Amino acid sequence: MPLDPTLRHPVVLPDGPTPPNMVHLNQVIDHPNIRIGDFTYANDFDPPADWAARLAPYLYPGAPERLEIGRFCQIAHGARFITASANHAMDGLTTFPFPVFDPADITDYRDSFTGLPDTVIGHDVWIGHGVLVLPGVRVGSGAILGAGAVVARDVDPYTIVAGNPARPVRPRFAPATVALLLDVAWWDWPLDRIRAAVPALLAGDLAALRALGPSG
Repeated sequence: MPLDPTLRHPVVLPDGPTPPNMVHLNQVIDHPNIRIGDFTYANDFDPPADWAARLAPYLYPGAPERLEIGRFCQIAHGARFITASANHAMDGLTTFPFPVFDPADITDYRDSFTGLPDTVIGHDVWIGHGVLVLPGVRVGSGAILGAGAVVARDVDPYTIVAGNPARPVRPRFAPATVALLLDVAWWDWPLDRIRAAVPALLAGDLAALRALGPSG
């Protein structure tokens, strides 16, 4: 099982070129406000030169918030993270950002936004085509965000959500199974153990997965 977190392009075809549209994100993003776990990939039909700007267009270096994405997440074409710095001030009589257009005021205006919430995505989360994740959302591990969803609220682990605004469609597993999966936390295992666990993961064999764990 050729899992290699250091590859820029994780798909290596047996015959032919490596597809350039899929990347391990932590191999192509170097941004002080973004932290991405190993093996998390994104796919884009029009691969950008700047993956950070494509995925989180409002998150500037030094912003008061962060984007954190766990390991083994899968991000489809068109997904975007609208981080908290995209918000306009709402305590006045207008939301128009007048200071942005005045060099004398823009720095103080920018610095007035403090304590903004981080956006946090767990592990093994599937983010479908065209999903929009809004500021401060926290998505639990194993969740699925359906294509085109506008995710404005937190998502529980191993829950499928869809729609605008996104609402739970159904849990992926029974509560006891979810609890066991979160306890096993296979995404934190050493790479050789994860490789050995792939058949159990793909077959949905929780007993076999547990047997392979650190205390198995």
